[in-house]
This record gives sequence, structure tokens and C-alpha cells, in this order.
Amino acid sequence: MPDPTRVRRRKNPLEQLFEFALFNARWLLAPFYIGLVACLVLLAFVFFKELVDEIPHALENHAVAILLALNLIDLSLTGNLILIVTFSGYENFVSKIDTGGSEDRPSWMGKVDFSGLKIRVIASIVAISAISLLKSFMSLSEGEGAQATIDHPRLAWLVGLHLTFVVSGVLLALMDKWGSQAERAEVESVRGAP
Repeated sequence: MPDPTRVRRRKNPLEQLFEFALFNARWLLAPFYIGLVACLVLLAFVFFKELVDEIPHALENHAVAILLALNLIDLSLTGNLILIVTFSGYENFVSKIDTGGSEDRPSWMGKVDFSGLKIRVIASIVAISAISLLKSFMSLSEGEGAQATIDHPRLAWLVGLHLTFVVSGVLLALMDKWGSQAERAEVESVRGAP
């Protein structure tokens, strides 16, 4: 039974067509997500190439083994980031993904809104930055004695960028927290209104 309090006005056919086109324009994002999947495939090739190329060197030198592990972790985190952005972006902006009730469906799918996506992206970037910074510090130990040259400006930039990412992440988290508190306070004030 229709709600008698809602009066439905007839829409202009031109307005209906415009709204239909505008709503379906979200599908223009689909090629972006296909491109991200292609990047994920490329990243998988890079991961295995790095693994195969560096195993012989890693068996000879433990520092190379540690750097290899850090490189692979870095690639893995980047792949996770691409997957999170692809799934969340597609589900938030284009269409829900029907997994047919699969038990393998990640628990976060369909629950990560734009705010949560921002936090996950910045957290992944901070983790990737930390690993890159750690790799740079680890590579310092590869030099031998007086022959080792340390690129101080490069290290300073890496530390500065990492701290910038950390501070940005904290500020984004605080803004989201304050925003959600303001929304809750608004909802409570509306409920308490006569």
C-alpha cells in the first residue's frame, strides 16, 4: 500500500532521461577497475620475477635475503591495496558484487564505505612507505667500510615523506572520528526533538 503522506509528482520525461543517464554514468568507472585488475596481474608477474631472480643471491647473503623479503612484502601490500580499492570502489560506486554466497567472500566486502576506504588506503601507503624506508636503511649495510656512500638527502626525503604519510593518516582518522561523532550528535538531537 503506497504511503499516503508522500505525494508523487509526475516527472518531466527529459528529467527522467537525464536522471537515467546520470545514474548509469557510474558504469564509466568500470574500465578503471578493469585497469586495476590488469595492474594486479602485472604486479603478480613482477613478484614472481623478483623471487626467481633474487633467490640465488639470497642464498649467498642473508642481507640480500632480508631485502628480498622486504621487496616481496612491499609488492604484496601494494597488491592488497589495489584489491581493496578495486572491490570497495566498485561496490561503493558502481554495483554490488554477487558472489553467490561464497564462503570465500572477504568479510570487509560491502562494509567498507568511502571513509573506511580512505583510512585503509592511507594505512597501506604508510606500511608501504615504512617498508621502503626500511629497505633503504638495510641497503646501507651492504656498503663496505669507507667505500659505502650514504645519500643523506635521499634518506632525509624518505623519512620526511614517511612522516608526512603518518601525520596525514592520523589527521584523516581524526577527521573521520569527529565527523561520525557530529553525525551521531545530530541524529540524537533529531530523536530528542519534540
